[in-house]
Amino acid sequence: MTEPRTLPPEALDAWAAALREQFDLAPDDLPVSLILDLARDVAIGVARPAAPFSAFAAGLVAGRAGGSPADTAAAVAAISALASQWKQEA
Repeated sequence: MTEPRTLPPEALDAWAAALREQFDLAPDDLPVSLILDLARDVAIGVARPAAPFSAFAAGLVAGRAGGSPADTAAAVAAISALASQWKQEA
């Protein structure tokens, strides 16, 4: 099994730039800080494994709403709010 890789911030910036170039995305189309904040909120409020799944859900919801940066921000806000209120049954 391979060790998980930890990326320094500048490597994440390079990865985001590569994704933007590969898929012809504008900087506002790929809001790194917004998505990292979402992952943090979900990891804390729900569970760590829920973070990537929730980021995917945010993208799906935003895309279905029209796909604008505002649609992305709204989807992220809704999911973050849900995570902050999440109470898992014991």
